[in-house]
Amino acid sequence: MMTGQIPLRRLSLALSACALFLVGGCSGGHPEPDPIEFTVPSGASLSQVADTLVARDLVRYPRAFRAIARVRGDDRGIRAGRYRVPADAGWLEILDQLVAGRVVTVPLMIPEGFTLRQIAPRVAAITEMDVDDVERRLQEEKAAEEWSVPGPGLEGYLFPDTYHFAPGVTLETVLHTLTERYRSFWTPEARAEARALGLSEQEVTTLAAIVQAEARREDEMRIISGVFHNRLRVGYLLQADPTVQYALGERRSRLLYADIDAVEDHPYNTYSQPGLPPGPIGAPGASALEATLNPADVEYLYFVARPDGSHVFSRTLTEHNQARIQTRREWDELQRRRGSDG
Repeated sequence: MMTGQIPLRRLSLALSACALFLVGGCSGGHPEPDPIEFTVPSGASLSQVADTLVARDLVRYPRAFRAIARVRGDDRGIRAGRYRVPADAGWLEILDQLVAGRVVTVPLMIPEGFTLRQIAPRVAAITEMDVDDVERRLQEEKAAEEWSVPGPGLEGYLFPDTYHFAPGVTLETVLHTLTERYRSFWTPEARAEARALGLSEQEVTTLAAIVQAEARREDEMRIISGVFHNRLRVGYLLQADPTVQYALGERRSRLLYADIDAVEDHPYNTYSQPGLPPGPIGAPGASALEATLNPADVEYLYFVARPDGSHVFSRTLTEHNQARIQTRREWDELQRRRGSDG
């Protein structure tokens, strides 16, 4: 009967394909060839996929390949994307990769403290977009509402981490992934810690961004956080250099009084504006956020940076002025050594 011959024929083809797969999977002791890349377009049929594999010399018998794909049920599960497989890969290995969607990815690294302006070129490279278009999209006023972050805008909410995306991934996918990673930090426990401090999610993230920018050593983050919490509590200006640099639109190795005066009325200038700035000045990492939620119980109100990245912490202005003289000598000595080495 004809109804009994079709399954037998398919089985015969599948067995033949398996045999070819086993033979094709043997390397014979030759040097391993370079992997082969190919692309499966969105909506591609099994025949189109098989033709692509034939063109790449990964498959010699497309009818048998299609048969085994159908027997396995893989013909309906192949995912679009760019793939990289060994040149001697067997058919089952190729099909497993196609169905699992193990596409070629490239890393997107967002360092802690990066601003949107610094992030934009990296996102542009992976999305294959113009960097100006990406930066414009990142700076849109509606972006905070669109991606469910406190705002204003996306500054501070594209979470620092290393991600992996397929080349040409959409900007929407990237933003969804990065903001979702940010939101995952805010567990019920984290929100409870913020409430205990009397701070909103936005205020915590804003202060954490300043802590991130000030700290050069992770073991000092909680102390720096404690200093800023103390200054907020007693009503002192934060006087955080990174906020002035953000207002200036550039990072400088040494901030001058003229720089502070140049942006005197800027809302992000914490030398002239009380309390926290309107939003984050960069993307704080998990360590900075945790340090902000769990500040060290210290009495310090001041700190000054040393050349090695550590800080001298002080309780009074008199102590702070003495620390500034001490660290100024250290900085001058560093400059002298660099000059003599040059």
